[in-house]
This record gives sequence, structure tokens and C-alpha cells, in this order.
Amino acid sequence: MQQLIDAEQSDLFDVLAYVAYALPPIARTVRADHARVYINSNFNAKQQAFLDFVLQHYVTEGVEELEQRKLNPLLRLKYHDSITDAVADLGGKPEEITKVFAGFQKYLYQETS
Repeated sequence: MQQLIDAEQSDLFDVLAYVAYALPPIARTVRADHARVYINSNFNAKQQAFLDFVLQHYVTEGVEELEQRKLNPLLRLKYHDSITDAVADLGGKPEEITKVFAGFQKYLYQETS
């Protein structure tokens, strides 16, 4: 379906919005750039760096990179297999990391003006 509407760089969300409401698909790069504006004003510098890393994976790999099961592999990749370093960097508690990871995602799908 993504190929049919020339939306290979968009999420399924955008494909469905196109089919249901004739809304133009938004590329993941555009969604990521829009989310960065909010991330930069709502998260500290270390969290921003991690979320930028996540966004890079989202843009290149797709929306699957935002699944909860991907959090641990992304942390290991970013922090060279050291979850201890990740926890220290991103809030001191694993729950804080989960909150940051899940919390920024709403900014990807907010309406752009």
C-alpha cells in the first residue's frame, strides 16, 4: 500500500490517513524534525541525545524502532552495551528511561501547522 501511494518513507499511520481522509503522507524525516523541536524544550541534554539517536533509527528503519521491545537494544547500542551507563545518563531509574522513550513519541504524531 505504501508503494501504491508513493509513501515508502512514511508510517502506516500516514497511509491510513491518506486512504481515509485524503491527507498527504508525511515522511518520517519530517515527523522526526517536528518532534525534535518539542524534544529540545522538554527533555534534558542527555535525554535529547538519546532521543535523537532513537529518531535516527526511526527515520532509517521505520516505526518498529519505537516499539517498547526495542528500548533495551537501542540502549545497548547507544551506550556500548552498558545499561548501567544508560540509567545513570537518562534519569537514574529504569522507569524514567521508559517514560522518556514512550513520552516523546506523542510529538511525532501531533498536527503540524
